[in-house]
Amino acid sequence: MFIDRVKVTLRSGRGGNGCVSFRREKSVPKGGPDGGRGGDGGNIYIESDRNLNTLAYFRFHPINKAKKGEHGKGSHRQGKKGDDLVLRVPVGTIVKEEGKEKILFDFIEPGQKYLAVRGGKGGLGNASFATPTHQAPREFKEGRPGEEAELILELKLIADVGLVGFPNVGKSTLISRISSARPVIADYPFTTLTPNLGVVDGGEFDSLVVADIPGLIEGAHKGRGLGVQFLKHVERTKILVHIVDVSPVSERDPVEDYTNVMQELEKFNPSLARRKQILAANKIDLLGKDKSRLESLEGLARRLGLPFFAISALKRSGLKELVGVMFLMLKQKNKEPSNKND
Repeated sequence: MFIDRVKVTLRSGRGGNGCVSFRREKSVPKGGPDGGRGGDGGNIYIESDRNLNTLAYFRFHPINKAKKGEHGKGSHRQGKKGDDLVLRVPVGTIVKEEGKEKILFDFIEPGQKYLAVRGGKGGLGNASFATPTHQAPREFKEGRPGEEAELILELKLIADVGLVGFPNVGKSTLISRISSARPVIADYPFTTLTPNLGVVDGGEFDSLVVADIPGLIEGAHKGRGLGVQFLKHVERTKILVHIVDVSPVSERDPVEDYTNVMQELEKFNPSLARRKQILAANKIDLLGKDKSRLESLEGLARRLGLPFFAISALKRSGLKELVGVMFLMLKQKNKEPSNKND
């Protein structure tokens, strides 16, 4: 089950109350106040874990609470601090406050830790109120309540290469041929309902991560089809491989398909239209003698200055060359200075 957006309620632990106590010992007839302070409540942390790839845990655990601090005790003993709660999320998760777009934290590496809500302070015991003129205080302070927050956890896949294109153009077939990923593949639109990740082996300890992004349609940036739900996963990819179906079976114009998808990317996030891109014409095994659809798309790639490949993911034709250029472009991209807007 792939869950990429959840709402969670977090409640840190309440601090323990301070203690009212007086020293009582046989040999000490005038024992003074010795009430200790309460323990602090537990904090709640969110930590990124490389072994997770979904937020499904929070679907069944929307409310999470940390432990309370123990009350103070006599003999100046402080109450035990409440245990902290650490919630683990996949790398790529962003934390937002409910109802606001401001990002509170962005987990881009494994092992990052964010203090989401802080536990309440423990109250003071009566020993803290003793003075030379007030030697038998009975005052104490209750522990302070912990913090509470309603947060949105949103997962954006982190991949080197993102496969984009209309539904049923062969993205799932391609990722299944170049990696060990095994997505559901069928001959109807929107077969892929969740993004798939695959690791492509480049040999000599070299590899890259490819994300198969569910098909986009016109109006996706407004939520049509799978819309914004999966457009956001394209944002973190370094390179886009635009897959276009050039077979006559689709009954669509390949150039128009490319233009429509690029417009959706532009409207959702203008920087996506400037991302390094490869254009791949898929299903060439179904072309027959008429190559006009392939030639029109190749001409577009030439005018735009894009690397172009004619492939058949099903027949594994042209995939070796395509993957080779993926690795080459990724190495070039990694050498470039980072740009937050691209």
